[in-house]
Amino acid sequence: MTGEPAPLHATVLEAFRARVAVRPAAVLLRDVDAPITVAEVDARSDSLAVELAARGVQPGDRVALHLQNDPEYVYGLLATWKLGAIAVACSPMLAARELRTQLGDAGARVLITRDDLAADITGTPVEEVLWSSSLAGLPPATGPAALVPRPGDVAVLTYTSGTTGPAKGAMNTHANVVHGARVYRDFARLDEDDVILGIAPLFHVTGLVAHIALALLVGCELLLAHRFDAAETCRLIEAHGATFTVAASTAYTALLNEPSASERNLSTFVKAYSGGAPLSPAGAAAWEGLTGSPLHTVYGLTETTSPSHMTPLGERPPVDPGTGALAVGVPVTATDSRIVGEDGATLAPGLTGEIAIRGPQVVPGYWGRPEESAAALPDGELRTGDVGLVDADGWFYVVDRIKDLINASGFKVWPRDVEDALYEHPAVREVAVVGVPDDYRGETVKAYVSLKAGATAGEAELIAFARERLAAYKAPRAIAFVDELPKTASGKILRRELRAR
Repeated sequence: MTGEPAPLHATVLEAFRARVAVRPAAVLLRDVDAPITVAEVDARSDSLAVELAARGVQPGDRVALHLQNDPEYVYGLLATWKLGAIAVACSPMLAARELRTQLGDAGARVLITRDDLAADITGTPVEEVLWSSSLAGLPPATGPAALVPRPGDVAVLTYTSGTTGPAKGAMNTHANVVHGARVYRDFARLDEDDVILGIAPLFHVTGLVAHIALALLVGCELLLAHRFDAAETCRLIEAHGATFTVAASTAYTALLNEPSASERNLSTFVKAYSGGAPLSPAGAAAWEGLTGSPLHTVYGLTETTSPSHMTPLGERPPVDPGTGALAVGVPVTATDSRIVGEDGATLAPGLTGEIAIRGPQVVPGYWGRPEESAAALPDGELRTGDVGLVDADGWFYVVDRIKDLINASGFKVWPRDVEDALYEHPAVREVAVVGVPDDYRGETVKAYVSLKAGATAGEAELIAFARERLAAYKAPRAIAFVDELPKTASGKILRRELRAR
């Protein structure tokens, strides 16, 4: 680093154009191992922008990206922005019906998709379809697009994961996105020499901001490998000296259980952050034991364009003695966060309530849903639906989701308490706790558990293990063993599906 303050670009696209002017030959992407320079990314996105314009895309139109973690996603995003259009982030794991609903809600005009997903796009309400295989054959553009999106323009519609209901399109503006990228740069102290490992799906807000936008803003390498694979991830860290990522705790669980992890040199990977799903203290300790570096925490939502709270690089997040939860961080730059009661009043440190957030990363609302926007964002402050607390030192803790609260004989049980206790058992790989109907108690606690490879544990053993660590009313009364827990594309465990079972 030069030691000079980083330029304050109004948008990520503006930062990328500045990078093209000064470091065109620098490597920006690696498609597994193949390098792609800044100039090549610019040229390929220019060609795609010309093609989209020829198909009628104008400023404000929506272009859907239905792709995996491949370079084509970056080209598609930049091309859309160069036309002043809005990208629609679509998970390639959506069922055909879900994809049709999302594209219809967004009013997408063009869909860019992979050839192997052809069966999923039947009947989709778009005017034009572009296949990923055709992008490499696009002719060179005659010149770069001159349009400059305004910071307040919508950059991307990122759809909420739908863990508590139908997905909604959060309107992430260019100002939201560049703020999030700056936060990651500053809190994790990234510069041009860093190497970002693209674990989070690019169609998720974390992949959008902590991978693509961050790489475009800072000008460092972004490693892409199509889809997450634990063994390949370990190889990429060692082969290319990866230094930074943000991934769900489930990805770190997979890496910790990957046999080759202990054989790889992971010493460069010192800026690893866990977000998207709660991280247990036991998981954080296991990661530091494997790599020698602490696993940092970050908290954010689709509606906060990724980061709202982070642990500064090099610090270890504390554990709340009352709940056993690991801190998710402190409020990031220019962000106000508080814990509110049911009446909306601010609660004192140590008291449990709903996490509320106000700052430049908070979206203006949901696409086409003014009533739901007003309910979730009263006076511009996001009510997250997450239960948490703040301590006297300003560290925030996420206890659970409000809708996941279990009421057993009048006692409140937060699934997170039970899950963290079970994660301490050496045989447990992943666990999710839900409330199930009970004629006597109203609800009772049930745990779904997957075990580590080669490990054994019985229901009675795990129940007894939990009872040693929890109040009697919190301990699970039933345990079901499963090979895999249901998850969203971003790695969040779907308790909703488990309750439905």
